[in-house]
Amino acid sequence: MISLEHFSCVADIFRYQSKTNGSCIAQVFEGRETTYEELDTFANKVANGLLNNNCGSGTRVGFLGKNSDYYFEILAGSSKANVVIAGVNWRLAGPEIEYVLNNAEAEILFVGAEFYEIIEELRPKLAAVRKVIAVDGKHKDWEDYSSWRDSQQNHDPKISISADDDVVQLYTSGTTGHPKGVQLTNGNYLDVLDQAANGGWGDWDEGEASIVAMPIFHVAGVNVGIIGLAQGLKNIILKDVDPVVILDLMEKYRIRYAFYVPAVILFLNSIPGVRERDFSNLEVLLYGASPISEDVLLTAKDIFKCKFIQVYGLTETCGAGTILEPEDHDPSLGRLRSCGKVAPTAELKIVDSKGNSLGPNEVGEITYRSKSVMKGYWKNEEATKKSISSGWFSTGDAGYLDADGYLYIHDRIKDMIVSGGENVYPAEVENALFDHPAIGDVAVIGVPDDKWGEAVKAVVVLKPGAEATEDEIISYSRTKIAGYKIPKSIDFTDVLPRNPTGKLLKRELRKPYWQDKDRQIN
Repeated sequence: MISLEHFSCVADIFRYQSKTNGSCIAQVFEGRETTYEELDTFANKVANGLLNNNCGSGTRVGFLGKNSDYYFEILAGSSKANVVIAGVNWRLAGPEIEYVLNNAEAEILFVGAEFYEIIEELRPKLAAVRKVIAVDGKHKDWEDYSSWRDSQQNHDPKISISADDDVVQLYTSGTTGHPKGVQLTNGNYLDVLDQAANGGWGDWDEGEASIVAMPIFHVAGVNVGIIGLAQGLKNIILKDVDPVVILDLMEKYRIRYAFYVPAVILFLNSIPGVRERDFSNLEVLLYGASPISEDVLLTAKDIFKCKFIQVYGLTETCGAGTILEPEDHDPSLGRLRSCGKVAPTAELKIVDSKGNSLGPNEVGEITYRSKSVMKGYWKNEEATKKSISSGWFSTGDAGYLDADGYLYIHDRIKDMIVSGGENVYPAEVENALFDHPAIGDVAVIGVPDDKWGEAVKAVVVLKPGAEATEDEIISYSRTKIAGYKIPKSIDFTDVLPRNPTGKLLKRELRKPYWQDKDRQIN
């Protein structure tokens, strides 16, 4: 159960749980167990280590690594030092990682073993980084995390922290091709905890086990971890998304609560022998972040035999938004294509291009207001002003509310592609492909994909006399952008459809692929 009256900031979570559930297991990672008392002590040490390295309030520290218990120790310590942890998507290419770390002005960088080599290469270009700490495993030039942590004092610094102080900075891709740093505050997270407690989706029983399987550079991974710790759960942390390992851990630790993106649910449904597994302790399976088909959802309901809850939100809303509750998953109600209703402590409205509110079943832009809306985009005042007005966040998604207040997403106002829970912006992929010497024009669209929800497709016009194959262009893109952004297929055409002013008509390109589909975006 969430004890909101005990929390004035994220740092209070660790103080409170140490006092009330100190001997209980807080985290399990690859056999390594940490109690709540130990976690709080480690947080104190991390906080003092940051302060001793001249990290003042608001300083950014970077984390480039896969999921681990150490990430949440560092987050806890950063929160106590009033320092902001900026998670870096480890699936990004080198130039993208460089941009994120420089944009964040990260002064201390925690790096997982898999990424030592890339940071060695980037190190001369990381202008603000003063110290690199090796999270797991020794490095010849960098201090080892556990040694660094354990050499610090263990008293609580008890720094004054306000609700408006940033605690986490996550990066979401921008239509210009540059990621934007989303500033999430202590107040944002307190509101998410309140929504979890009162929204019918996240009021959980202490001592039960929750699985943290989604990557911690995503709001979903961070939130599942924080919400679990705030309620005294035993968080089982998974380094990589491996469906067989997920099923093994669900059985071994008697998992009670889980969150998976639809692509993972599809994988779990497909594992041989999944129906013979014991999931009898599983009470709630949350899902969201990308499209899910009714077939995948209904198959999963039949396999796991638990409550299913959909959450629709964005990084900019700290993952909060609307909830499709368990009772709404009855197929006879016809609501499986809905994202549910807005949380009791939040507001949602549909507006036209002039900002006027629209009535039931009228399609417009989805706007959202609550205390979970981000402070803004880090050092990007222009983008912040475009996205937030009088507390209302413009999502960029088009949809409608039915007469009962259920949200249905109709399409995207922006051209963002959601593939397996990852956001891909066509402009970023197009910019990379335009550098290919044989490409004269290109458009990138999302097309239906049974496994990933959407797949990235590039439609290419070659320069006169130039030649290039599909495989060649795909291989070229691997040198420019992250793997999940790379086109899965290439179509060649003589000309791209444009209107009289030259604007590209991507809807015309998408139409053949989507015309027979119920486009469901979560």
